[in-house]
Amino acid sequence: MIGKKRKLGKHIQELAVGDSYRAVKTIEDRDILLYLGLTDDANPLYIQHDYASQTPYKQPVVPSTMLIGIASSMVSMHLPGPGCHILEHHLKYPNPVYHYSEIEVELEVVRIQEDDSTITIRVIGKSDNLTALEGTFLVKPAAELESLTARSLQNFN
Repeated sequence: MIGKKRKLGKHIQELAVGDSYRAVKTIEDRDILLYLGLTDDANPLYIQHDYASQTPYKQPVVPSTMLIGIASSMVSMHLPGPGCHILEHHLKYPNPVYHYSEIEVELEVVRIQEDDSTITIRVIGKSDNLTALEGTFLVKPAAELESLTARSLQNFN
């Protein structure tokens, strides 16, 4: 990674209201096991089929934090992309996502605030035709970097 040039995401001047990105992800066992191992979250609703079968959900559900991770990685990698930073998020989870389900997540730029160089991105995630994730992210897109050669040559007039 070090020494390899990476393309940064879109700068605020390159973004427009209405820009969007959509992706579909299938939640696999390995995704849930990685989450549980990373967070040490042992909620039986997430992993125990016998417990979950006795709840209103009837089967294990995907942790809501995993849904945040899917959406935030789409922001970090695609819209606006590498170099951006999520400043805040406001999300709801009206319906559960179950193991082995597909979730379709769509991001859309709904506001650009040039005065503080932030954008608001609306996120909607659907699974089995039901809304599973909805809300907004406040994001600071990648900063416009000054080239190293331009700065190093400033002393030469």
